[in-house]
Formats: sequence, structure tokens, C-alpha cells
Amino acid sequence: WDDETDMKKLEEVVRAVEMPGLLWGASKLVPVGYGIKKLTIMLTIIDDLVSPDNLIEDFLTSEPNNEYIQSVDIVAFNKI
Repeated sequence: WDDETDMKKLEEVVRAVEMPGLLWGASKLVPVGYGIKKLTIMLTIIDDLVSPDNLIEDFLTSEPNNEYIQSVDIVAFNKI
């Protein structure tokens, strides 16, 4: 993962994850330094249908998605 990472492909891989109760929202690229950017993306989940841990471990950071996704950080979390 460096300044040559295809961020458009990264977002495509993330948004390709589909499951009941998951809705992807707006996204943006945020510079972190030395020409490297990170993808920030909003999502809405229905708590009874989607587990954040399951989404991260089983879908986002597992094969083949881990070719593009190095790590996942939850920046904000609201539960109703």
C-alpha cells in the first residue's frame, strides 16, 4: 500500500460487499502524508442484520479483498 495504490479500485472492492441491512454512503479520499491517501466511507447498517465485526473480518479484510484493504477503522458509531 503506497502512493500508487489504485484508490478507485479500492472503493469498488469495498462497495462490492453487499448484504441485507448494509447501505454504503458518501466517500472521500483523505491525505495521510507522502502522497498516500486513505478512503473514508460512510455506511449505515441495521443492527439486527449486520455485525460490524463480521463485516470487517469476514468481508473487508479477508481474501480476496485484503489485496486492496489493509485495515479498517471505525471513526464514529451511533447505535439507536
